[in-house]
Amino acid sequence: MTTSTTTEVIGILGGMGPAATADFYAKLVATTPGSSDQDHLRTVIWSDPTIPDRTEALLGDGPDPTPWLLDGSRVLREAGATVIAIPCNTAHAFVPRIADHVGLPIVHMIGEVARHLTTVSPPIHTAGLLASSGTVRAGLYQEWLDRYGIRLVLPDAASQDREVMTAIHAVKSGTRDGTTTALLTRAAQRLTEQGAQAVIAGCTEIPLGLSADAVDVPLIDPALVLAQALVRRATTESRAG
Repeated sequence: MTTSTTTEVIGILGGMGPAATADFYAKLVATTPGSSDQDHLRTVIWSDPTIPDRTEALLGDGPDPTPWLLDGSRVLREAGATVIAIPCNTAHAFVPRIADHVGLPIVHMIGEVARHLTTVSPPIHTAGLLASSGTVRAGLYQEWLDRYGIRLVLPDAASQDREVMTAIHAVKSGTRDGTTTALLTRAAQRLTEQGAQAVIAGCTEIPLGLSADAVDVPLIDPALVLAQALVRRATTESRAG
């Protein structure tokens, strides 16, 4: 696959947060097969950190980010993007509001994770979720995993607030230390104790503070799954062309 054989241009709608956007692009590059610059995908990144907080909006404590997401999608389209990727789990709660107005397909990260879980061996029947309170409240993973018959377990209210959200805010503020890792490790352990056979790092900041070897079951990184889906799409498009 090279830029001469695929017309796909990946549009990354980012800034939610900036470190997660940079991490996602690095994963897209690492996932793309090739041995030269020309083997990689053309990519347009719109990183807009002024997009209002998605969790606050879903909890009723902040403005609706939909207008910003629409504006960013239009920027990407006008820049030549042919498909949009949104490396923010919570932002997917707003995808139904923008999908019909963007004029480009959006590769749905959470849908891709649900499909991915059906392909692994041994099969995953119960998955745990570490995510923002907005993602949990919106039921994004619950909805998609239900479609595939996968049970979802969640942190209790105390763990969600004191461990998961504290760690997410720490990563967003630039803090990635042992304390952050310990918070996420404890939260993940609580999920495995509830029967989780895999833990979904359902906020793009979480893989920045929790390594796979800190969890005793597979840690599923939605940003990596999304990157892999985009590469497959571009490869398929290349072959079809």
